[in-house]
Amino acid sequence: MAELFVKQAQQYADARPSYPPQLFHFIASKTPSHNLAWDVGTGSGQAAKSLAAIYKNVIATDASEKQLEFATKLPNIKYQHTPSTMSTTELEQKVAPQGTVDLVTIAQAMHWFDLPTFYKQVKWVLKKPHGVIAAWCYSLPRVNNDAVDKLLDQLYEDDLGQYWNRAVRKFVDDDYKNIDFPFQPVDDGVDHTGPFEFESEFVWNLDHYLGYIRSWSAYQTAKDKGLEFLGEDVVEKFKGSWGGDEDERKVVKSRVYLKIGRVGDK
Repeated sequence: MAELFVKQAQQYADARPSYPPQLFHFIASKTPSHNLAWDVGTGSGQAAKSLAAIYKNVIATDASEKQLEFATKLPNIKYQHTPSTMSTTELEQKVAPQGTVDLVTIAQAMHWFDLPTFYKQVKWVLKKPHGVIAAWCYSLPRVNNDAVDKLLDQLYEDDLGQYWNRAVRKFVDDDYKNIDFPFQPVDDGVDHTGPFEFESEFVWNLDHYLGYIRSWSAYQTAKDKGLEFLGEDVVEKFKGSWGGDEDERKVVKSRVYLKIGRVGDK
């Protein structure tokens, strides 16, 4: 997975959206202590930066060294390059000792993982019985402009459809409803682990919007095959649909879908 984001690492860091504060406040309210969080597949650290405002220390790991180069540096975040799979010894050395982590987060990345192996690692590092795992994905952004939204949908489904890894992308398209998640609900009065829904809102101009599209793994896969799906003709269609000056900043909204659970005492 990591190699899909190497070439556009800077673009990914610049273009990918941040996540709403309400998401992190909700997650943090489920962990009794706020000493250590592990952000897995951190990329350029969008989630790690928000976690660092709540948790005393954050260990943020990724298999892509290139993406880590562009991550926001803060004194209580330790960025760590890790292999895609780690032994227990590597996990202890690169992440944390057994049973010492309050929270594991995975932002827009869990669908890429070998989940059975990953979940064993999660259960090993999390505190018992109150350690929490929180994983989320987000929907395609909407600008409250039907013409722009339709162009984006066409790119996503029709033009770039065959270049997505559908085996993993199906979990995002389904809002993580059917992804394997063998954990206990975080609240006694709730009988499920989600997805819980949040709304993310940000302000982009057209250049930022197109940069987001160029950060897609499917776009990069197609480009590596010599195909440019954001050629001048397509960009002109977006400019025409954007309305007004292309530098005009528009409110962009996306839905965030959170799976969250406790590790329990086993």
